[in-house]
Amino acid sequence: MPALSVLDLSFVTTQTPPSAALAQTIALAQKADALGYERFWMAEHHSMASIASSAPDIMIARIGAATQRIRLGSGGIMLTNHAPLVVAERFKTLEALFPGRIDLGLGRAPGTDQTTAYALRRRLDERQGDDFLERLQELLAWEAGGFPEGHPFAKVFAMPSDARLPPIWLLGSSDYSAQLSAQIGCGYAFASHFSDHDAAAPMLMYRERFQPSEDMPRPYAILAVASVVAETDEEAERLSMSYDLNWLRRARGVVAPLPSPEEAAAHPWTPQERAYVEGRRKRLFAGSPATVTRRLKAFAAQTQADEIMVTSSIHDSAARLRSYELLMGEWTRQHAASAIDEDRRAAS
Repeated sequence: MPALSVLDLSFVTTQTPPSAALAQTIALAQKADALGYERFWMAEHHSMASIASSAPDIMIARIGAATQRIRLGSGGIMLTNHAPLVVAERFKTLEALFPGRIDLGLGRAPGTDQTTAYALRRRLDERQGDDFLERLQELLAWEAGGFPEGHPFAKVFAMPSDARLPPIWLLGSSDYSAQLSAQIGCGYAFASHFSDHDAAAPMLMYRERFQPSEDMPRPYAILAVASVVAETDEEAERLSMSYDLNWLRRARGVVAPLPSPEEAAAHPWTPQERAYVEGRRKRLFAGSPATVTRRLKAFAAQTQADEIMVTSSIHDSAARLRSYELLMGEWTRQHAASAIDEDRRAAS
């Protein structure tokens, strides 16, 4: 069975202000570490009332000091918002502080609206359009010393110079990052939790076209999903109503703190609104531990995912922690049962 990991956005809810959401992220990371999750990644978003995660590199440092073994990373750093040298130095610093535990996930989008994106970049340069590939090449050059003699950056180096840049993962919601990840031989993570594209196509394309590199001799693909797990299917359905109203508001351009299930239940739903959220529900894995595990295993087999990364925007923080606990418990139980079956078949 694929490994399980966590993607967290420090969800701001109607009961949880942004600063408290950051504290809850630290608590969740500690829980994930104790439960045996493989990784804990944090997203980068800006000027969004429902998400407090705007500085994942700072949070990685804080969580690294509060955990023992879980890998920590960005899901991701939005490279268009940052000078590549700054990214290189910050993540080499993290690698020096927490050797072998850091991942550098990179995204193409700004993680916000266009006005905020302009505010983030307006003092950097005057370039227009998609310069992600140019920035990625520059980031890789800081690690490999790839600037030719005479280049303005040829004598500049990223500190700490004796720490390696952590493994790079390209994040995507279509096939662009899948192709680029395969071409440069790095990890790939598909954002199925918000993408309208079929996950299988880019995931399989990445695997088929992968070119081995020094850091990654074999392809490794992560499938990010949205999930709500509760003791029963009925309770998971109730908790998932927060998703429904949040999706509807986002579709109308309203970005607000995550609503409670009670607020969502009180919304005067029209048939058109119901139809819209039912369509969005196809990407949400909600239910009891057995229900969600069954669906996730089938999705992982369809996409040949090496790892499943779960994000759970549940209004109540205790229910969110419990969701991850229930999922890992059932995942571990089924993994152990599968191992026993394999041993029996091998012995017969």
